Amino acid sequence: MSTMNDVTIFPWILGDISISRAVLERVAEEARRAYKNDEESCGLLAGPAAQPLVVDTVVPMENRANKLHKLDPETYPRTGRMYFDIDPMKFDREMKTRANENAPAKILYHSHLDVGAYFSETDATAATMGGDAPAYPLAYLVTSVRKPTTENGEPIVDDAKLFIWDAVAKKFVESKLTVFEDGAGETE
Repeated sequence: MSTMNDVTIFPWILGDISISRAVLERVAEEARRAYKNDEESCGLLAGPAAQPLVVDTVVPMENRANKLHKLDPETYPRTGRMYFDIDPMKFDREMKTRANENAPAKILYHSHLDVGAYFSETDATAATMGGDAPAYPLAYLVTSVRKPTTENGEPIVDDAKLFIWDAVAKKFVESKLTVFEDGAGETE
C-alpha cells in the first residue's frame, strides 16, 4: 500500500467527513458563480490536522478548461461546462502548503451543471490520473447546480454528495457527509 492510501495518515479518505455549514454555503456560492460563467467550479476543502474528519476552509481554484478550449479546441474539445482543469503546479503547491500549515486539504470539490451530483467517469479518470487508484489522498465533493427558475434568478444548488475511493471495489462510492453549524468557516 502506498502512503497515499494510508488511512492512518489520511483518515479522511474513508469519508464520513464533517463540513461546516459556512463552508458548504461558500461551495454553493462558487458553484452558482461558475454556472453564470458556463463552467464548473473547483477547489479544495481543508481542515485542522488535529481533527482529521473536519473541514472548515475553502480554497477556490481556477477552472482553466474554457481558456484551454479557446486556445486549442482540437486538443481541448471540451469546455468548462463539461469538466474542470486545475493547473497541476498550483494544485500540487496548494496541497503541500496546506500540509505544511497543519491544515491539510481533505476534499477536492467541483460542480456539475444541470446533470446532478454524481461521480462521473471523467471525474474518476481525473482523480486517478488514468491510473488504478487516486493520485492524491482526498475525498471528493460534487455539487449539483441548475438553471435558474426565473429569467433573472440565481442558479440553484440542489444537491451535494461526497465520494471516496473504495480500494476493494476499485471505484468511487458515495460516503456520509455531515454538516455542522459551529464556527464561521474560513475562505481563502
